[in-house]
Formats: sequence, C-alpha cells, structure tokens
Amino acid sequence: MACSVKTIMPDTTLETPNLSRRSLLKVGLMGSALLATAGLTASLSGCSASMPKAGFAVIRESDLAFLNALIPVMLAGAVTTEQLPQAVSNTLANLDYSLNHLSPELLKLTVQLFDVLALPITRGPLTGIWGSWENASSADVQAFLDRWQNSSISLLKMGHASLLQLVMMSWYSRPESWAHCGYPGPPTV
Repeated sequence: MACSVKTIMPDTTLETPNLSRRSLLKVGLMGSALLATAGLTASLSGCSASMPKAGFAVIRESDLAFLNALIPVMLAGAVTTEQLPQAVSNTLANLDYSLNHLSPELLKLTVQLFDVLALPITRGPLTGIWGSWENASSADVQAFLDRWQNSSISLLKMGHASLLQLVMMSWYSRPESWAHCGYPGPPTV
C-alpha cells in the first residue's frame, strides 16, 4: 500500500491592490493637488524663488539649509571631523556645477524635490523632520534617509536615490575624496 505524504506549501502569492480606475484617479488628483499646493505655497512665501544664492548658479537660499544638513550625514565616515566643513563647501560647489549642467527637465524635477523638502507643510509628513533643517540632528537626517530608502512608496525611494547620487557624485568627483577610497587619481598623460 502506497502512502502519500501531503506537504503543505505556504501561500506565496501576493495580493494585488484593489485599484480601480476611480481610486487611481483619486490618488493622482490628491498627489497633484499636494504638489500644486506646495508649489503655490513656495512661490507665495518666496521659498521657491528661482534666483540662486550669490556665488551659486542654481542652488537657492532655501536649498542650503537642507543640503547643509544632508551632506555631512552622507559623508560620515569618508571625511574627518576637521575636514568636514571644507568637504561640505566643496561638495556644494560641485553639486551646483552639476545641477547647472543638467537637462532642463531633470533640473526642474530636482528643484521640485528641493522645494518639497524645504516647505514645512510637506517636509514634516514626508521626512519626519517637523522643525527646520538647521535644527535637525544627524540622527534625524539619517532617520529621514532610512525612511525614504526603505519606503513602500516608490517616489520616495526615487527621491532617496536621486539625493544619494547627487551628493556622492559631487563629493567623489573631488580629488580630496580619492584617498579615502584608494583611488590614486587619473593617470597623467
């Protein structure tokens, strides 16, 4: 008599979200309304002034608070404490140069990302930083980066990847960063 062994396989199917056209349109409209409100608020409050800060081609005054909080956290471990102020300054200079050479559409998207991160109405709920960036600790900024990196919302993951790429490319394109990663520099010709 043959004995059959029945194994119980766990159910690995994923439930698809119950999205209808109507709910998809609602989400799209709410997202558009949020971005429009943020843009209008930024332009009325002067946060989204398209004028760059003196000494920069693209970076605005409203971007600097965020970037000055973000860059040291991203460079942690790659720069000594003594070198950090100069590294932040040099990274900002390279970032500004890179932004100035982006396509108009990519620059527009980056500026929108910076606007969302600068406005308190969007910054708090999206980042967990409810106060100003100047008052955010390194742990707060790291928690924001972790939150976006591990988010279930792909737009936040894309924002994290964009910020990471912008800052890292701006820092590691500088000769003073090369020694940390063992890069001897480009060959002399």
